[in-house]
Amino acid sequence: MNKRIYLSPPHMSGAEEKYIKEAFDKNWITTSGENIESFEKGLSSYCNIPFALAVNSGTSALHLALMALNVAEGDEVICSTLTFSATANPILYCKATPVFVESEKCTWNMSPEFLEIAIKERLKKGKKIKAIIPVHLFGNPAQMDEIMSLSRNFQIPVIEDAAESLGATYSNKMTGTIGDIGIYSFNGNKIITTSGGGALITSHQNIYHTAKYLACQARENVKYYLHKDVGYNYRMSNVLAGIGRGQLEVIEDRIRSRRENFETYKKLLEPSGKFKFQSEIENCSSNRWLSAVYIDGDTHLRDNIMTNLESFNIESRHVWKPLHTQPIFSKYPYYGDRFSESLFLNGLCLPSGSELKKEEIQFIAEMLVKTISRS
Repeated sequence: MNKRIYLSPPHMSGAEEKYIKEAFDKNWITTSGENIESFEKGLSSYCNIPFALAVNSGTSALHLALMALNVAEGDEVICSTLTFSATANPILYCKATPVFVESEKCTWNMSPEFLEIAIKERLKKGKKIKAIIPVHLFGNPAQMDEIMSLSRNFQIPVIEDAAESLGATYSNKMTGTIGDIGIYSFNGNKIITTSGGGALITSHQNIYHTAKYLACQARENVKYYLHKDVGYNYRMSNVLAGIGRGQLEVIEDRIRSRRENFETYKKLLEPSGKFKFQSEIENCSSNRWLSAVYIDGDTHLRDNIMTNLESFNIESRHVWKPLHTQPIFSKYPYYGDRFSESLFLNGLCLPSGSELKKEEIQFIAEMLVKTISRS
């Protein structure tokens, strides 16, 4: 193939330029303006939650969430291990300790079983657990009923890392709205994008106001510049929010396309018996941001597939390398059976863009099956 097939490229709706032009026409080239207000209202309405705060990245949103819960030095935060480092980095920004919990085999998300073990063992050691951060990996909802039950039993707030799962639902609720706080990412590769950006959502007014205050340099509401706390420059640009407004108009179409991609891959690859996919929990719907497969074989087989795809100008990537195995995080507590390590060694993320053509998926699937049959 001549044209490169990317893993998850941005897909514009066509409406974005209108909103960006409005920002330029009104000279609102700053971190306030109509686009930000409309984007936040649209996101709040779409997610059916009272408060949405648009910021410059999903990482910023997570940092604000932790600070709004008063996470500080000496505290511990329980975190999924199978995720991007941005989930855990803000814990270190707060000088707190991350505690990593393994994935379960159905959804590949945080295991409620190991979560309970981690909570009980940390409490026995006299540790103060300030939050739990489950991740909805590749857009697939985690087992939130079980996680929220543990949250209530032990009175530990939940921050949902829904960076990859905007539009996914769990028992008719949007992921990100089930815990105390949710965060989204609008990076260029996400299901909708603002180029760079993110959001914090919550039903708690005090959390929202604290997060907004900190995101705006902790400026006091007086006529001059008065600051009593350390603040951050985390607000989203009004220009980028214009992109978000246009993207939000087509999110259901994007989810539909990504789910169709996933189902097509599954239909073409599962009959070989060598490929396994993330499962959806009953009454849940993944946005299928990325289609990822577990390949039954050794790591060389997965690597051969990646090499063959690259030879045809097709991008693929490893599943996340678990955080408890990363040099920066390896010294912190971990609870699990190392299942995520096998996902990293044998897992593969396939092209999943919402403009991907059926014939392209057919070609990619054929490449995978041929590589398997030759091994």
